[in-house]
Amino acid sequence: MPFAYGEAELVEKRSRFIGRVWPVEDEAEALARLREMREKHWDATHNVYAYILRENGVMRYSDDGEPGGTSGMPTLNVFRSANIENVCCVITRYFGGILLGTGGLVRAYSAAAKAALDAAGVKEMALWKSRLLGCSYAQYERVRRLLESCEAVIENTDFGTDVVIEALLREDKAPEFEKKLADLTAGTVSCEDAGERFCGVRIR
Repeated sequence: MPFAYGEAELVEKRSRFIGRVWPVEDEAEALARLREMREKHWDATHNVYAYILRENGVMRYSDDGEPGGTSGMPTLNVFRSANIENVCCVITRYFGGILLGTGGLVRAYSAAAKAALDAAGVKEMALWKSRLLGCSYAQYERVRRLLESCEAVIENTDFGTDVVIEALLREDKAPEFEKKLADLTAGTVSCEDAGERFCGVRIR
């Protein structure tokens, strides 16, 4: 699901496309976001929307007056292809006087949705293992790169006498990371188990 609210704007042949993405828990919340944007942008040419909910596999979209298949479905597909659920996206268009054609509309709405999702970030709900790592300054860059290669999330880095890193690793990645860390540093970097928690963490 999206990590937070995200917004992005692009201009294509003088038409303004304002993409907005929200994390939502249910259909009522998604419809409330849509209603809010319709009221805020009552003067817009179109308010295209799409939302996907994990519960009951709900997927809804609307072209809101654009030619069929040129806006709502391309917007929805941005989130389907990225496996994003519990998301609502509204793209507001102010027509600039130049027709974009079918292909141009698909590209513009897809780009606006993707840019808004990039601004929002993506959160993954999973069981994460917390690890507290202690290393020297000379080892820091290698340890950081290893964490990245194992898709870890670095929560905090303290640069004191030595470097102390607080990191989260997905449950299935933690053993692999610990083995690679021991091999890479010949066991000279401490790796303390700091517990686990099921939570949503921004992964991109």
